[in-house]
Amino acid sequence: MSRRSLAVAAVAAVTALVALAGCTSTAPPPPGAQGAGGPIQVQAGDTSCDVSATEAPAGNLSFSVQNTGTKVTEFYLLGTGDRILGEVENVGPGLTRQLIVEVPQGGQYTTACKPGMVGDGIRAPFTVTGNVAGSTEGDALLAGAVTGYKRYTTSQIEALVTRTQEFTDAVKRGDVPAAQALFPVARTYWERVEPVAESFGDLDPKIDGRDDGEPGVEFTGYHRLERDLWVTGLQPDSNAMADRLMVDIRDLQARTAGIELTPLQLANGAKELLDEVATGKITGEEDRYSHTDLWDFRANVDGSQAAISALRPVLDQRDPALGPLLDQRFRDVDVLLENYRQGDGFVLYTQLTPEDTRRMTEAVDALGEPVSQVAAVVSA
Repeated sequence: MSRRSLAVAAVAAVTALVALAGCTSTAPPPPGAQGAGGPIQVQAGDTSCDVSATEAPAGNLSFSVQNTGTKVTEFYLLGTGDRILGEVENVGPGLTRQLIVEVPQGGQYTTACKPGMVGDGIRAPFTVTGNVAGSTEGDALLAGAVTGYKRYTTSQIEALVTRTQEFTDAVKRGDVPAAQALFPVARTYWERVEPVAESFGDLDPKIDGRDDGEPGVEFTGYHRLERDLWVTGLQPDSNAMADRLMVDIRDLQARTAGIELTPLQLANGAKELLDEVATGKITGEEDRYSHTDLWDFRANVDGSQAAISALRPVLDQRDPALGPLLDQRFRDVDVLLENYRQGDGFVLYTQLTPEDTRRMTEAVDALGEPVSQVAAVVSA
């Protein structure tokens, strides 16, 4: 998973203020505690990951993740093959983030904190006991949301395969101008479905990793080719890198064909995409060689809005005031982004002023606050 900028991790403070009232807690009370169990407490330090419970009954698992260290951290609940079932990223020192994950099937899982947002993290086994019906069983609105969003991701990944093939073909022809023009177009489809793609922890670093000097991590994928096209010039192994990218993209398509999503994954993914904007696109860190970050910004917002749109009937039933607020905040971001249109794309990040990035940060923060409420509404 690509690293995010530490300097802007304070955006996570916005979501730390959101109450998760109405969530069903799955954490048993610790020994000696009185009353019903609350969220599972996670104390994430620089060299530790203390989780207050090592097992919970199947259902909606609620975690409260507090960063007690000095580094920005992440927390994950992982399933078989390190598939990411739920995550919170960019938890700055002293901040607390909430995570709700639907786990209807009992079995062995893994919790992990990732100080500095690098490496495999500090891991521990986590047991889910029993089995319960999934939230979509018997709930037509939730089932319809998942089905509709699955259609969206399928169409986006089909386009991702096609556009990435065009991009890699241009690289292999040595047609640098064509490859440069196709790079942000291909990445648009990746960025729209990034939470689904990132759930396969082994594929994301291969496809979207950056050259951050992480030991033992080979630099491949979109950003390796981006560097070849804009900085170093095409290299002797650029064609091989293009072929590897296509293998990984087709692998992603095959894996997502059979993926089963939950409504909470849609809700959490919508927020994750806005975190991506705040900590990668607005900072210019994502596309550091081509500076095509605003294409990715637009795509992340598109993907977030698609997830919210799929859940909209649920929101309208359970919290009628939230949908119109989300509509307005999405419109505000849309209007702002249109100021930076240039032809079929956007201006380069290097053309932005500090005032531009300030306005973008404010708009994304304002949108992120109501989006962060969606998981609690869905899980209520």
